[in-house]
Amino acid sequence: MARPLRALIFGRFQPFHLGHLKVTKWALEKFDELVLLVGMANESHTVLNPFTAGERIWMMREALKDEGVDLSRIITATVPTMSVYVGHAFYIINLVPKVDSIITRNPVIAQVFHDAGLEVIAPPEFDRNLYRGSYIRKLMLEDGNWRELVPKKVAAIIDEIGGVERLKKAANRD
Repeated sequence: MARPLRALIFGRFQPFHLGHLKVTKWALEKFDELVLLVGMANESHTVLNPFTAGERIWMMREALKDEGVDLSRIITATVPTMSVYVGHAFYIINLVPKVDSIITRNPVIAQVFHDAGLEVIAPPEFDRNLYRGSYIRKLMLEDGNWRELVPKKVAAIIDEIGGVERLKKAANRD
């Protein structure tokens, strides 16, 4: 039995937005399976990382299901906060099922995983000016129109968990 062709997408997903969704759907056209690795999994309730790892996985799964993505092709995993260097790339590779490639636009991540032996694939940009977690969180803090930048199911989860209020409380800490 041949092993499926599998790629890794590594991100914080704070929150999972339409850019993430587009990259995931694009990657599923090229690979049998994807590993969506949630980084900084041990951090939450901060301005940089307002959502828990479990909430981020929930957001991903609900958004992908709503788009008709076959979840049997998606593997989720988490990794705690760590510095980025090739030793940690090897550590991460051993946390997940065997992958053939990493899909990233981050040059530092690309280099360390390349040094660890993975093929690096840069996805299309899919309007990175809009689809950036930092920009979406800024809109949340300013009561802007962040909802148009995330899948409907993600917005519903953020509402359910009081995510905007959580983010605003985190921003007001001394």
